[in-house]
Amino acid sequence: MQGKTQGKELKRGLEERHVTLMSLGAAIGVGLFLGSASAIKLAGPGILLAYGFSGMIMFFIMRALGEMAIQKPVAGSFSKYARDYLGPLAGYLTGWNYWFLWVVTCMAEITAVGIYMGYWYPDVPNWIWALSALVIMTTVNFLAVKAYGELEFWFALIKILAIVLMIAVGLLMIVFGIGNGGVATGIKNLWDNGGLFPHGFKGILLSLQMVMFAYLGIEMIGVTAGEVKNPEKSLARAIDSVFWRILIFYVGALFVIMSIYPWQEIGSQGSPFVLTFEKIGIPAAAGIINFVVLTAALSSCNSGIFSTGRMLFNLAEHGEAPKGYGQLTKGGVPGKAVLASAGALLVGVALNYIVPAKVFTWVTSIATFGAIWTWGIILLSQIKYRKTLKTGEEAKLKYKMPLFPLTSYVSLAFLALVVVLMAYNSDTRIAVVIGPLWFIGLIIAYYAKGFHKRSHSSAATEQKLVK
Repeated sequence: MQGKTQGKELKRGLEERHVTLMSLGAAIGVGLFLGSASAIKLAGPGILLAYGFSGMIMFFIMRALGEMAIQKPVAGSFSKYARDYLGPLAGYLTGWNYWFLWVVTCMAEITAVGIYMGYWYPDVPNWIWALSALVIMTTVNFLAVKAYGELEFWFALIKILAIVLMIAVGLLMIVFGIGNGGVATGIKNLWDNGGLFPHGFKGILLSLQMVMFAYLGIEMIGVTAGEVKNPEKSLARAIDSVFWRILIFYVGALFVIMSIYPWQEIGSQGSPFVLTFEKIGIPAAAGIINFVVLTAALSSCNSGIFSTGRMLFNLAEHGEAPKGYGQLTKGGVPGKAVLASAGALLVGVALNYIVPAKVFTWVTSIATFGAIWTWGIILLSQIKYRKTLKTGEEAKLKYKMPLFPLTSYVSLAFLALVVVLMAYNSDTRIAVVIGPLWFIGLIIAYYAKGFHKRSHSSAATEQKLVK
């Protein structure tokens, strides 16, 4: 969506470092700081295998996205590619689905801000902090995209530095016993408590929903495609580097934590990050980590509002959302679309006070279902995109999906497996109910509102502009 709206267009103000850190920032959030404890209880040390294999699948998905994004860099990219290669309905569903999944994710993040601030200000009601976070992050999204990218860069950097420091501190404890009375802990905890796979292969399979939730946000690179400088260079480097960095952060951090502490204890005695810093003798560890998880929640919320605003803008351009969402501010920001997303999050803040304790599992399950749709659409679009290439064009691709088409179909099969497992698990089954109902509602609206007619009209207009 580089396209013009009322004589304006999105600004290419994001640099490579912004794109890379934004994607890392979106992916390193509650999935690592909260979700990992739940996944460890299901799989034990075998969770390392789950994160590693899932990370490889995510790499293939991101390469598939990169193959298209570098050839056609547009914001809201996977929605646009779905529209181009799979049809207007697929583009419509993908755009609204991505908006929905980030709204659901941000509901959890905003409520988490209230909980984290309660650590320092226990007498202040949580809703005040949650509302304040929403107002501040919405305001940030009205800044020029370069300023937004700069803030997100520093948000993400704080999280990354904290994780790197924890890994370094943990390795010193494992190898030299620093912080453990000079007694090296070693890595025997990985197999001394029921073995590497205490719950067998079933435990690893059941953990995949939470593991995949942890990777939600990597596709943010695709959303930024229309606003990044030098897409060919920046997107390729960002995609390749994000995969390795996230594997290091997730697998590295969890390897260290489970080496130091028996896996059964993780999550039952507070944050494993806090425990690690406290053990080495940093008294302010709890406060430091609380600050880190606070920035993690704000960062993910920031990325979510950015994504949802761009998706609504893209949908409005194609006549599948209110026309006003296609208007840009002087700074090139889809202002009304951003405000609409923030308005939806106000509902989320209220709902979080009345839902039961299982809300975290429910919310992450629904978000994961939405993410799987997005990732599946990316793969299907890329497969169809390859089929549109003429003889000789495939060899000229600047950035290719490795081992195509095998990797595309294996990745699709893996995503299907995760959905089946979500239906099997009673805690995550709600997502397999709400997800399809949401899509049915969208399809009904698509035809009832005549969006299918507007989509064809918009496509015809776009063809004329291209010519």
